[in-house]
Amino acid sequence: MRLILALCLTLLAAPAFAVQPDEVLSDPVLEARAREVSQLLRCPVCQSENIDDSNADIARDLRLLVRERLLAGDSNDEVLAFVVDRYGEYVLFLPGASGSNLLLWLAGPAMLLVGGGLALLYLRRRRPETASASLSAEEEARLREILKQ
Repeated sequence: MRLILALCLTLLAAPAFAVQPDEVLSDPVLEARAREVSQLLRCPVCQSENIDDSNADIARDLRLLVRERLLAGDSNDEVLAFVVDRYGEYVLFLPGASGSNLLLWLAGPAMLLVGGGLALLYLRRRRPETASASLSAEEEARLREILKQ
């Protein structure tokens, strides 16, 4: 009984794809390629989902466009290039590190290095908090008395 319950819960936890049955290609190889390309494309409306997982109308249009281009004989790279030409690099989950995107790719590591350098400078310049003069005999006796208790 526990095994059946665990199996049912596992099946419920699987991702629900938004691909409709009428979108699925009859050729399993082309459909696999379409799914592969779709994983690389972001839904312009949902932003955090790929077009296979999104229920937005534009995601459906993009899924149909990908399948149409694959049926026309385009390679995966050609399909991606076609979609990027039409919608811009924003639809890519991993945009290329070139041009103005290079600034965005390098900004994070650069800020980390600058912050680390500033922290290091701060720590090196900070003076240790030590007493400027040694304790007098009376202060040492009082300290020993406190530490004995």
